[in-house]
Amino acid sequence: MASRNAQKHALAVSPRLTPGPRSANSGRMQTSRPDTRSFLAPVKALFVSDAFSGILLIAIAVLAMVAANSPWHDGYHALFHDALFDKSLFKLNTLHLWINDGLMAVFFFVVGLEIKREWIEGQLSSAEQRRLPVLAAAAGMIVPALVFVLVVGRDAGPLLRGWAIPAATDIAFAMGVLGLLGSRVPSSLRIFLLTVAIVDDLGAVMIIAFFFTAGIKLGWLVGALLVLGGMIALNRAGVGRLWPYLLAAVLLWFLVLNSGVHATIAGVAAALTIPMVGSNDDTLLERTEHALAPWSAYVMVPGFGFANAGVDFSETGTGAALEPLPLAVALGLFLGKQAGILAAIWTAEKIGFAPRPHGLSWAAVWGMACLCGIGFTMSLFIGELAFPDYRLLVDEAKIGTLMGSLASAVLGYAVLRVALPDRQPDEDSRD
Repeated sequence: MASRNAQKHALAVSPRLTPGPRSANSGRMQTSRPDTRSFLAPVKALFVSDAFSGILLIAIAVLAMVAANSPWHDGYHALFHDALFDKSLFKLNTLHLWINDGLMAVFFFVVGLEIKREWIEGQLSSAEQRRLPVLAAAAGMIVPALVFVLVVGRDAGPLLRGWAIPAATDIAFAMGVLGLLGSRVPSSLRIFLLTVAIVDDLGAVMIIAFFFTAGIKLGWLVGALLVLGGMIALNRAGVGRLWPYLLAAVLLWFLVLNSGVHATIAGVAAALTIPMVGSNDDTLLERTEHALAPWSAYVMVPGFGFANAGVDFSETGTGAALEPLPLAVALGLFLGKQAGILAAIWTAEKIGFAPRPHGLSWAAVWGMACLCGIGFTMSLFIGELAFPDYRLLVDEAKIGTLMGSLASAVLGYAVLRVALPDRQPDEDSRD
């Protein structure tokens, strides 16, 4: 999700990665000294590239699995699940809850900023632009859910609560794998994947709001709605400074946390009230998004991944991968995602509803659809919400998420590696 910001950041730093003009003394003793910048440039470029976010999440998932199955597994579990206080503070009494209900609210705030920006002035700003991404994202959520239900069976009891786990796409992970292909990737494929994932994020937020909400406490909810109304009023009144919105957002989060609605919904709701333009005619929303996106991509999401991806196989057993729940999640992500998205794009083009992205072969579209089956962050998050009283099922859902995401990443990369030419032509040379 932070890939677009990473691209802009890469453009911003690229001049610093190239040698500058020579000084008056540049001819003296310079030829005998290697330019260390030339050696460091690839490393610096990696840290602002799409590929790095994907590599980071892979490394975090592996590290969490190792920690959960190492001699220090008790310490790993205690770090996140032991009580921090004698009494509950803000209902969040463990580091795991602070990460999932607190830190992830900021992640969802960034998601909301990106959704609003794209909807108003980006790739979702017109009905014609929305057609295909919305259709593809919807099919990419419905078909995986159907695959999940078919695998677990209609009489699976509590397992059915996990139907939404394979419906989500992890944009940072997917764009990270895409980044590994470098210059092979055409801009039309990159933009379409981003757009589908943004709509997918919006769908995931709606699923959490409507299907994973505890008993509603009316007083807290009314208070949250009043604060949200006040934030909307600030926007309508033309208040262009960020700090009143941030203070109100913290209050909104606290009220939503106690209302029974999941606290992360407050992040999205607050983001939608941020003005596009600030008091000095600056791009307030985009500036806020750019400021928070690196923290989201490199701190919040990895922190969430490390706290949630670790599965202790001494409790689940090595054969857990073949249990109905992990198998349903994995097949939903791996088969359901690519089948739903590919079928939606093919059908839309055949009936004249919308053409497929410009310049993409069907093989490239298939590879892109496979990458949408990477469901790391959102799938892990929904898995935690789906089975709050069944730790074993949460761990099984994690196994399925990791299996399906890994298989989708490998297949998507392989297909695109074959389907795309070695290097895309320069944008200026295209019609």
